[in-house]
Amino acid sequence: MIDKNQTCGTGQDSMPYMTCLIHVLEEWFGVEQLEDYWNFANYLLWVFTPLILLILPYFTIFLLYLTIIFLHIYKRKNVLKEAYSHNLWDGARKTVATLWDGHAAVWHGYEVHGMEKIPEEGPALIIFYHGAIPIDFYYFMAKIFIHKGRTCRVVADHFVFKIPGLFRWLYEKFRYPFAPMYGGFPVKLRTYLGDPIPYDPKITAEELAEKTKDAVQALIDKHQRIPGNIMSALLERFHNKQKIN
Repeated sequence: MIDKNQTCGTGQDSMPYMTCLIHVLEEWFGVEQLEDYWNFANYLLWVFTPLILLILPYFTIFLLYLTIIFLHIYKRKNVLKEAYSHNLWDGARKTVATLWDGHAAVWHGYEVHGMEKIPEEGPALIIFYHGAIPIDFYYFMAKIFIHKGRTCRVVADHFVFKIPGLFRWLYEKFRYPFAPMYGGFPVKLRTYLGDPIPYDPKITAEELAEKTKDAVQALIDKHQRIPGNIMSALLERFHNKQKIN
């Protein structure tokens, strides 16, 4: 509290500058015990400063991220509007696909090379492999739906029998392929489509599987750097789009 015998002037009984300022503000606003409020405000600032310094930058980045995705969706507003006018379900699927495509562009700079090899109509089987998190396959399905208007049906087979430890028990109980996941770094992602393998009734299923395996391995040898490196994959985000001959 402020001693009434003290003054705001200079001399033996003069008050400190901050105390004097608080006294002036008390008289100005007609509020008593303003110093207590001031101390409480300083305490709150001391408590919340670490939260502000730690959370606010990430919150700002999150808002920028959402803004870019919103603009990505808004850019296709006419296509989405037309889809909704014809079929509500088709419009919803295109909206979700556009959302995934926006996430792919912002977080991974995702690219697909060879989209023209996907047929416009008729059946096709795409042999695809992915890492612990099949995020690139979700992006790929979104791209196909946006550019080709076609949906993919996913088939998984023997990999579930190689699920380790406890995860195998979860699959047996719930029939859902639980598996340990890791990663999620904003590295550059590209999907390369190889040349189509036309159906040949003269070859057996085993021969076709071996032929497909060789084709996939050829794509790996040509485009994938082994062993991988997270830092180099992050730096690829700043390079120009790779040219394909």
